[in-house]
Amino acid sequence: MNAESARAGRLKVFLGAAPGVGKTYRMLDEGRRRQARGTDVVVALAECHRRPRTEERLAGLEVLPRAPRSYGGGAHQEMDLDAVLARSPGVALVDELAHTNVPGGRNTKRWQDVGELLAAGIDVVTTVNIQHLESLNDVVEKITKVPQRETVPDEVVRRAQQIELVDMPPEALRRRLAHGDVYGPENINAALADYFRVGNLTALRELAMMWTADRVDEALQRYRTEHGIGGVWETRERVVVALTGGPEGATLIRRAARIAARSAGGDLLAAHVARSDGLSGGTSAVALAEQRHLVESLGGSSHTLVGDDVPCALAEFAHAQNATQLVLGTSRRGRLERFLTGKGIGETIAAMSGHIDVHIVAHERAGGGRLLPSRRRTLPTGRLVAGPVAGLVLPVGLTFLLAHTGGRLNLTSEALLFLLTVVAVACVGGVASAVVASVTASLLLNYFFIVPRGRFTVMSTNNILALAVFVVVAWTVAAVVDRSLRLTRRAARATAEAETLSSLAGDIVRGDQAVPDLLERARETFGMESAALVKGPDDDGTAVRVPVGDDRYLVLRGRTLPATESRVLAAFAAHVAAAIERARLAEAAAEVEPVRAADRMRTALLTAVSHDLRTPLAGGWAAVSSLRSRDVDFSAEDREELLATADESMAKLSRLVENLLDMSRLQAGALVPHLRATLFEEVVAPALDSLPTGSPRVETRGLEDAPPVIADPPLLERVVANLVGNAARFTPRGATVVLNASTHVGRVELRVIDRGPGLPAEDRERAFEAFQRLGDTDNRTGVGLGLALSRGLTEAMDGTLAPEDTPGGGLTMVLSLPSGEPVGTASPALPVEQEPVEG
Repeated sequence: MNAESARAGRLKVFLGAAPGVGKTYRMLDEGRRRQARGTDVVVALAECHRRPRTEERLAGLEVLPRAPRSYGGGAHQEMDLDAVLARSPGVALVDELAHTNVPGGRNTKRWQDVGELLAAGIDVVTTVNIQHLESLNDVVEKITKVPQRETVPDEVVRRAQQIELVDMPPEALRRRLAHGDVYGPENINAALADYFRVGNLTALRELAMMWTADRVDEALQRYRTEHGIGGVWETRERVVVALTGGPEGATLIRRAARIAARSAGGDLLAAHVARSDGLSGGTSAVALAEQRHLVESLGGSSHTLVGDDVPCALAEFAHAQNATQLVLGTSRRGRLERFLTGKGIGETIAAMSGHIDVHIVAHERAGGGRLLPSRRRTLPTGRLVAGPVAGLVLPVGLTFLLAHTGGRLNLTSEALLFLLTVVAVACVGGVASAVVASVTASLLLNYFFIVPRGRFTVMSTNNILALAVFVVVAWTVAAVVDRSLRLTRRAARATAEAETLSSLAGDIVRGDQAVPDLLERARETFGMESAALVKGPDDDGTAVRVPVGDDRYLVLRGRTLPATESRVLAAFAAHVAAAIERARLAEAAAEVEPVRAADRMRTALLTAVSHDLRTPLAGGWAAVSSLRSRDVDFSAEDREELLATADESMAKLSRLVENLLDMSRLQAGALVPHLRATLFEEVVAPALDSLPTGSPRVETRGLEDAPPVIADPPLLERVVANLVGNAARFTPRGATVVLNASTHVGRVELRVIDRGPGLPAEDRERAFEAFQRLGDTDNRTGVGLGLALSRGLTEAMDGTLAPEDTPGGGLTMVLSLPSGEPVGTASPALPVEQEPVEG
């Protein structure tokens, strides 16, 4: 091992969108470039696929011998991992990172071999296609309709020090395919019409670009973190939208999505700050869930932040995400409230945003406060503080102004002005503030404006009455204002309770909430530290316990819950009980369903085979009885015909019984296929021999060139026989049934093509159900097990069976199985990578 082996090797990955973009060519070019700089480079494994231009790039590079392996009766070659480790080069070129090794080595996957090379201090240059990344496997399958069996964990590729995208426009790749630069001539048409459609290639190309762009962004974030760079780098438009769960959320999300869409590749991030009291912010769990769903449907992501300082939490999140835009809803506070309570969230965030653009979006409705408003306080803290202060300051100010009028106002007018001041203070601060204001105003009115002035004495009875009325009116107005505020808060709370109960009722009807979601919603709604479902007694005397039936209790821990919230809590408990009951009923239904399915199968079986068993038995019995009869002297030809009839009847009976037994084993999970490398040629011939006399002619194409598939030969023969028999039954007289084999993307397909009436799209899946003849009640065509059994056997062999239209009329059954020839062996039928073609 060389001196560099003390450190881990470095990994470089050439990433492509599809086979044929030139990854292997670029990998070998990279090896030649490094070798020219004096680096010790070896080719551990390169799949040139007999292409001259790719093989030319091997010139001058040391190519290590491969390790021979035997599997499934065939000879294969793999990368010799031990030889590479013993050679210990500076750089090893290893093609096709996602490849599955032929059994016999110590690692199942080639990326595990690469991991050993890196651990030994050897730098590795490798290739992989986007469809082989684990996180995108299902996405690619939805796009291409081709399952990808060979995958590599994303983290393996993410750890690469360099990821280089090998890109090619779809039209250019299709031209290379049409010129025979990717597949052999026999597979070009199938590939162009299937995997290599323009739409498929465009989608795969976009996936590859987006995945690579995300890795570049991660590298940029690491660099900014390592170098302590806190400012915003506008490398990509990132729009953060702040959500409260209020009704304005959808408006804000759509506005933020439009801002993000103005820049190609813009990101949309939704952030909700959960405050520690659990109730603040007007958050509705249902509305927030709907808003998160809307964000995800628009291609964004949702994030939940925890913090009591909402502006600080949002600003820190936006800076951490390198956001360029921040979208907020306009404040619902009026001018007086803003004056009394200071800056709102929007203004505070704008001051903290730095280089982030802040958008304050107007909307018709704003968040409605807490989901369950508190009854303990009717006024905000700012007004409770400002009210008494105003009760002291405003009467003094009014006294100063009246003292400078020179006595132009009489006592009645002066008293009314003081009364107006008390009313204003009552509107701001409530009863307590009004008391302070009325006492202050009455003392000032008495001292400065009632004769004798300058003393707290009253000489006139009218003045005493006026002062008393003044105090009573002031207190009465203050009480009315306070009561109005209390009724307003009570109405808001009643509205919130009604909305919560209505939402819960709707969920009960729809049955769309699980128990854990309900517990979390209860915790948030009542501002508790935890919510749990427990069974039996609980020793915690501080917890709130509500029975939900069956000796179960909804237990909330945190603050003391007032009795006024018991109604909503009881509704939550009832909803939890309903969810538990739904889960129990669903579990019971799931237990009963197999029994019901078995009953349906038994009924269908008895109905379907009643005639099918009787027909061959009756035919065979009649033939044998006739031969045994001594009353008729049969000629040799007649005896041969009767024997043929008996033989055909017994063969039909045998096939029927075999199908029934296999279907029963499939449904019971007792059918275990014995998989090995199998050629179509070895199963098609006996399958065709089983066709009845008089069947249409069957033509085979491409069977001799197709590589082996991984299958159980007897089961595969049954599948082919059923498919060909079904095609022959519906093929018109004089027409031909065609069997066409082709390969691409590590799979081998056998198409069974007929020229019959075909199947409507809505009936195609129903054709694969057992005992289905799609309205044909004539039992002479069988019990309807053929296609159901064929699909079941195919899926047991890790294959797929799907129908498609035959061009010009008819139905084509597409049987797809994994290739038995490992990717990378020299077979013209397999998907291969191709070097760039000049021009």
